[in-house]
Amino acid sequence: MKKFSFRLLSSLPPEEKKITISTLFTIGRIVLTPFIVVAMIFGSWGAAFWLFVVSSSFDIVDGNLARILNQQTFLGACLDPIADKILLISCFATLAFVQSPLFSVPLWFVLLVLFKELIVFTGALTIYCKKGHLEVRPTILGKATTVAQVWFIIWLFACYFFGWMPIKTYYTALGLLFTLVVLSLFQYVRLGLAQWNSK
Repeated sequence: MKKFSFRLLSSLPPEEKKITISTLFTIGRIVLTPFIVVAMIFGSWGAAFWLFVVSSSFDIVDGNLARILNQQTFLGACLDPIADKILLISCFATLAFVQSPLFSVPLWFVLLVLFKELIVFTGALTIYCKKGHLEVRPTILGKATTVAQVWFIIWLFACYFFGWMPIKTYYTALGLLFTLVVLSLFQYVRLGLAQWNSK
């Protein structure tokens, strides 16, 4: 398991900081985000759907390429979760405020996601300041939460485009996402406290 830290970044060999093919796909996800948001604002749900699908596909491609080509770098490991957060939070925030005759993402859910990310980031920064290093360990629950959020947004785009309005499915999916976000938050807090108390 790698221990990532700002102190480590300055001493990394050049190959750990170079932009690889897989890193370009990660950067592509960040670049596509504003185009997705603009498409949502103007009600171009078909364009938003396909751009989001392409961006999500890049997420699969960059990870597999990094493993196949042995291009797993420190830079890529840092950018990958950042790309996820930028894409998902941007989409959820836009869905909360966009004018639509169908259902939209409630503001409290957007605030919950932002609160979770703020707690995780603040906790990670606090641990780094105390320990001088930070262990980054993606969990199965964390990955499942991200995947569920991605599929929820794709499904919402499809509903907007085709004019679907499955209310029961919407509230069931939203309830599942709420549960996953809360559980993953508690899990990361528990892991963070373990690092904080470790010698």
